[in-house]
Amino acid sequence: MSVDRLTNTVRPYAWGSVTAIPELLGTEPTGEPQAEMWMGAHPGAPSLLDRGAGPVSLADVVASDPEAELGAATAGRFGPRLPFLLKILAADAPLSLQVHPDLQQARAGFAEENERGVPADAPHRNYKDAGHKPELLCALTPFEGLCGFRRPERTADLLDALGVDELKPHADTLRTLPEEQALREVLTAVLAADRDAFAGTADAAARAAARLADADGPHRAACAAYAAIARHHPGDPGVVAAMLLNHVVLRPGEALHLPAGVPHAYLGGLGVEIMANSDNVLRCGLTPKHVDVPELLRVVRFTTTEPAVLHPEADGGGEELYRTPAEEFRLSRYVLAPDGAPRTLPGGTAQILLCTEGEAELTDPGGRSVVLTPGRSAYLAASAGPVRLAGRGTVFRATTPP
Repeated sequence: MSVDRLTNTVRPYAWGSVTAIPELLGTEPTGEPQAEMWMGAHPGAPSLLDRGAGPVSLADVVASDPEAELGAATAGRFGPRLPFLLKILAADAPLSLQVHPDLQQARAGFAEENERGVPADAPHRNYKDAGHKPELLCALTPFEGLCGFRRPERTADLLDALGVDELKPHADTLRTLPEEQALREVLTAVLAADRDAFAGTADAAARAAARLADADGPHRAACAAYAAIARHHPGDPGVVAAMLLNHVVLRPGEALHLPAGVPHAYLGGLGVEIMANSDNVLRCGLTPKHVDVPELLRVVRFTTTEPAVLHPEADGGGEELYRTPAEEFRLSRYVLAPDGAPRTLPGGTAQILLCTEGEAELTDPGGRSVVLTPGRSAYLAASAGPVRLAGRGTVFRATTPP
């Protein structure tokens, strides 16, 4: 087959939705959270495919013939591994507040921890591999998150509105010091504070945020998000750290690009996520996992950032591209009308097709076809040749850039 149907793993993280992924797939909920469905060749949960000899891992398929599966250019650039990971993400509770290193930082950090003999599976290890992890999240439902530092003076206004005495020095810092210094000093003070001693301040800030969320004003939507975070993570310094960040709500079809060094957290919603095939995450809070404050502060970019909300750009041939500078991945979508002309997907590169709405049929040059319904996906090897796409609904296409 030129088109391989994928069997994918669903990860049951505690923050996941019990219903969102089952509703997409048309299956019965298990009663447990279903947070992410992985599509790709990540060693933690590679997709399976069957070319006639039984199910095999996509990671093994790629490694067995990288040039045929990935294309010569991609294999030469990234080696014998699929360089991206595609996911369906269903958040019903806040994920950890986190940041990703850039490629140079990841390589240096990975080598340094290896040299010190830090076990690969140690809970205090920061760098799981030598790669970076740029991300793109495209909303399938309204999707809420935090992304990048808000302008210091606006955050100072928010802290003043909360009326918590312990936060007033931070508001003064944000108003009086240069931007980078102010953001660094406040985040350092919050994350380096004794957790037990700071819990009262975090809880007071959460109560004040809940009051502002119930009143008209410029901080209403953001404070509703901060209050919700605090309900899941009472007393966590990350509750106050989150207040330094922009609050953003994506509408279906909008996407958020997350480059290295930008602190962020997903709060709730269903989306399609694509990322470089790496596990490198440095956490800032809202998690019981290891938080390495000195290393985190070395990686964070202390500059204000408006959330990079992207809209798909039509190319005239039916493909709509979410444009980013990422070298490892390229995400686009096709919105297929029942009476529309079929589309042709070029070969030459590995690609994963994911249906999120309706029904789509993929037909290879030999006339063999695979039908995708919501939540189902297929893999096309670089050597597959052009494939015909027809049907109705929405199909996302994950590839590497040309």
